Formats: sequence, C-alpha cells, structure tokens
Amino acid sequence: MELDTIAKAIAIGLGAIGPGLGIGMIGAKAMEAIGRNPESANKVLVPMLLACAFAEAIAIYALVIAFSI
Repeated sequence: MELDTIAKAIAIGLGAIGPGLGIGMIGAKAMEAIGRNPESANKVLVPMLLACAFAEAIAIYALVIAFSI
C-alpha cells in the first residue's frame, strides 16, 4: 500500500471524529432541551441545524484535504 493512501485515510479518519462527536452532542442536547420544554422546539431547531451545518463543514474540509494529498 502506498503512503499517500495511508495519509488520505488518516486525514479523513481524524477529520471526521470531531464533527461526528459534535453533531452527536448537538443532537443530544437539542433533544434534551425539547424534552424538557416541548414548546421550545421551534426555537431550538434553527440553531441546531446551523450548528450541525458548521460541524459538517469541518468534515468537508478534511475530505478536501484528503483529496488534495
């Protein structure tokens, strides 16, 4: 196996750990907030989706780096 293949795998692997954990925590806290106060679902949804989008952007940056190696 070539070294660039290993580098690509490590780049995307490590680059996906943080966003994966972040999105999981965002979802868990949003569900907890909605569970405690169901009337706040509309107020929680938009910031949750924005935070998920920003976390997903980090994973996309890691993918771009992996492709550029």
